[in-house]
Amino acid sequence: MGWLLVLVLGVLLAVPSTLSAERPLKIVAFGDSLTSGHRLRDREAYPALLEQSLNDAGLPAKVENHGVNGDTTAGGVRRLDDVLDEKPDILLVAFGANDGLRGVPVARMRANLERIIGEAQKRGIAVLLVGMEALPLHGWQYTIDFHHVFPDLAAKYRVPLVPFMLNGVFGNPDLISPDGVHPNAAGARAIAANILPELLPLAQKLGGVATR
Repeated sequence: MGWLLVLVLGVLLAVPSTLSAERPLKIVAFGDSLTSGHRLRDREAYPALLEQSLNDAGLPAKVENHGVNGDTTAGGVRRLDDVLDEKPDILLVAFGANDGLRGVPVARMRANLERIIGEAQKRGIAVLLVGMEALPLHGWQYTIDFHHVFPDLAAKYRVPLVPFMLNGVFGNPDLISPDGVHPNAAGARAIAANILPELLPLAQKLGGVATR
């Protein structure tokens, strides 16, 4: 029987990947105050809601909140290496609101988003792009050009796109906090509902379990 034990041990050692413990899919929500959940409790912000939804769907996942109040695409580029060093499986790229408010040139915003998406893909990280719109504070042409950035980049880099993060939230007083700008808890739930239909199939494609 000794030879049989040796044979079994040899087989087990030869296929460690089949025995390795599964770990939850690691997702990073990378953005500004709309992601951080300005003045909301951590569990009320959309990243926590997405995590719960994925887990409820039977997909083990951990969604890290890397939203920073007031951040722009340029700030995202500055923080990019630290975020990518965490080795997420999926990166939610959710910038643009503050660029639009400040009138950051569209070409510059596009370049920043390209840098974020491109660097993530170089590391084998799946990207979900979350779209934003700009108010006509800087002219209609700016607003139009701003709008086209997100579908253009989604097509160029072949990444899924949430067309507008604040769809159904913007302009709805029931979903906006008293500051008139940021979503309240109900608004954060609506944002999560906008993102989940694109995130869920991406998570399912990756099997719900990280392999790296």
